[in-house]
Amino acid sequence: MQENAQKKVSNQWEIALIKKKEELQTCQASRELNSCLRCELVLSCELRDAYVISVYENMNKGEGGGFEF
Repeated sequence: MQENAQKKVSNQWEIALIKKKEELQTCQASRELNSCLRCELVLSCELRDAYVISVYENMNKGEGGGFEF
């Protein structure tokens, strides 16, 4: 039973990541881009920032802390 609860929480982070990725790709397509790095708004884009946060949250499953290279 506990394993299913952990799986559900894990899926929560994955679902959020997939949603943010789809939003980002939709934005890129609407601007006819294949990368945010080619966009003039890359440094001030809230959508991209939310996607990056979602990636980190998925990596640490919401446990907090930073991500170190």
